[in-house]
Amino acid sequence: MDMDNYIVQENGNYSEGLPDGVHDPVYIDCYRNSINHPEDFWAKAGQMIDWVIPWNQVLDNSNPPFTKWFVGGYLNACYNAVDRHVLAGKSNKVAVIHDSPLTNTVRHVTYGELYEKISVLAGGMANLGVSRGDRVVIYMPLIPEAIMAMLATARLGAVHSVVFGGFAANELCSRIEHAKPKIVIAANCGIEPGKVIPYLDILHNAVEMSKWKPDMNIIFQRTTVMESPLDPKTDILWSSVMALGNPIDCIPVEANDPLYILYTSGTTQNPKGVQRPVGGHLVALMYTMQTLYGVNTDDVWWNASDLGWVVGHSYICYGPLLYGATSVMYEGKPDRTPDPAQYYRLIDQHKVSALFSVPTSFRVLRRVDPECTFGKKYSLKSLRAVFVAGEHCDLETKSWIEKIFKVPVLNNWWQTETGSAITATCLGFNHSLDLPQFTTGLPFIGYNIKIVKSDGTECSPLELGRIVIKLPLPPGNMSTLYENDELFKKLYFTKYPGYYDTMDAGYKDEKGYIFVTARADDIINVAGHRISTLALEDAVLRHADVVDAAVFGAPEPTKGQVPICLYVPRDNCQKAPTKLSAEIIQKIREVVGPIASFRLVAPVKALPRTRSGKTMRKAMADFAKNELVTLPATIEDPSVFADIRRALQCLGYAMHTPDPVLASKNI
Repeated sequence: MDMDNYIVQENGNYSEGLPDGVHDPVYIDCYRNSINHPEDFWAKAGQMIDWVIPWNQVLDNSNPPFTKWFVGGYLNACYNAVDRHVLAGKSNKVAVIHDSPLTNTVRHVTYGELYEKISVLAGGMANLGVSRGDRVVIYMPLIPEAIMAMLATARLGAVHSVVFGGFAANELCSRIEHAKPKIVIAANCGIEPGKVIPYLDILHNAVEMSKWKPDMNIIFQRTTVMESPLDPKTDILWSSVMALGNPIDCIPVEANDPLYILYTSGTTQNPKGVQRPVGGHLVALMYTMQTLYGVNTDDVWWNASDLGWVVGHSYICYGPLLYGATSVMYEGKPDRTPDPAQYYRLIDQHKVSALFSVPTSFRVLRRVDPECTFGKKYSLKSLRAVFVAGEHCDLETKSWIEKIFKVPVLNNWWQTETGSAITATCLGFNHSLDLPQFTTGLPFIGYNIKIVKSDGTECSPLELGRIVIKLPLPPGNMSTLYENDELFKKLYFTKYPGYYDTMDAGYKDEKGYIFVTARADDIINVAGHRISTLALEDAVLRHADVVDAAVFGAPEPTKGQVPICLYVPRDNCQKAPTKLSAEIIQKIREVVGPIASFRLVAPVKALPRTRSGKTMRKAMADFAKNELVTLPATIEDPSVFADIRRALQCLGYAMHTPDPVLASKNI
């Protein structure tokens, strides 16, 4: 690997653009039209979904960055995801497959069943006072009823805010206080390997401490797992709500009304309420299913995420259902429910055509079953592609996935704020599958991507800089932060006027491929050389005895910063830690060279990650500097910092660091 790709070079100016004769001409034509003639382009794309009243203006950018798409158009998300398929005679088509090895059940839900249950649930919710514009917080595990709750809310023209089921009471409380929901819809429990999560108790605690009191909690009892006593003053059974009223028709809303609020904290900041407009989002998701992911309406699509994350909103619920495909919901882990065979079993049993997951899931499989011993008895012939996003996918993991699953592994890059991919390798556009190493793909339709220096001037090819997107953003992006327009403007649009600041670092090559190397915080400056921590991690992960690694910067008086590497050895590694660390240091010298000043290396049992799979490098860097670390509510396992302290102290860092604290409930 050439480290020049990760170090700023002074090669002069570089104009944005995709060269002729290199990429699929259909893609080039669509991309250029979406940038140069956005109104014409998106007017045609908007016809892919059903409108109650057509829009009177495709694009209103008179008040940037508060861009509006399909102004004056009225539609309903639930109608587009469910009703229109039923009206087209597809009632018996399977919409959702719920596969839960945790409960030893597989359930097939048709579009007809969705229609019947959602319309009745929405009618009951209306009798409880829910109407257009009201907020509904949803706190449920990965079960079909969670999708029903989302779509019933949308059916009423109300706004859902799904809270990840792993959140504790204070995080749930903060979202209730901020969104001020009319009602909360929750399951009584969730289930994890070896334990049951008492959702209802958590909800009661959250509401008790909250300054905002919902009118009612609708509770779905998972009777096959456990039954929970309800509070008659605040709770009503899901089944009772279903008996309250008659089915209700969809309520049309204006295209720029909010579909949902989704709170995101990243790894360093307090949660922000991303507000998603309904019209542009439906158009964008509908457009991506075939052009980006190459999905056909008779395909089985599996997004191995959770509804609590943006990927789950977009591609467990809305995207595949808008398209009329079949969406798999998997309630389980890659390796512990009960063994590492489950990914392979699901693909075989349900004839999955495309799988979307985070690289961490595959790293887990590679660590516990590197030769696919558990999965060999299953056929993967139905699978055409694996898509990865959410975090960096190192080359060793990518190569392993390709070897085991025998399909292309395609990266795409996006953010909660965008709602779908910014860059991707698009199967529907016949993008080349012979890709440069490390790329996250080409700019997706509508995204005019620039790489800029700190002064806003554009970088040269291969020059590392800040990734920004020229306004207006295409349909589907957030419209604002809920009840915080000022923070929306300040956070994303102030540093580079006229552009959306992704806060990610990367570069662009001469063919237009985008390389997202790190969050901007993950660029370290070693003796004047700006180096991406991910470049070093990729080199570390080339060692056969390393299954996971994180590199971050630490202060050093002479060079300013030096990299620290914490790595996870493979299970049953027989080498002494000192020998393995020395081999890793030598590997970096061979691959990267002495420029990295790479000498501080130590093994750990596990790395700190958010529940969506992002490595918390900044938290580890601050911890090494003896700073108080405030952990976000999204952290998977805070206890890993005890072992990280031990490892860092062996390297001479974190000698006086206070124990990390979990973030407060304030938004």
